[in-house]
Amino acid sequence: MTNINHLLKQAQQMQQKIAVLQKELEGRELDTSSGGGVIKIRINGKQEILEVKIDKECVDRNDIGTLEELVKTAVNQAVKESQEMVSKAMAKVTGGLNIPGMF
Repeated sequence: MTNINHLLKQAQQMQQKIAVLQKELEGRELDTSSGGGVIKIRINGKQEILEVKIDKECVDRNDIGTLEELVKTAVNQAVKESQEMVSKAMAKVTGGLNIPGMF
């Protein structure tokens, strides 16, 4: 019975650490870009896009498709990097334990 109580206590401590880390990650920001820097994206640890900057030189009314592709690429890269940042931070807290749906 002592082992179960010890495990429950450890789980509660881990849960508290995760909650603190999640709050911290909300404040972390990453900057990514595509097209050699003509599209810039700022994203936080909650995978929320905070800012999108588009260099006016890459805006061509006759080629909106290229602009759309550059924006899509930049957003996907930003989300990927944000997810990696969160995964690495969580792995430090959980010791690499992956619990689906936890974060």
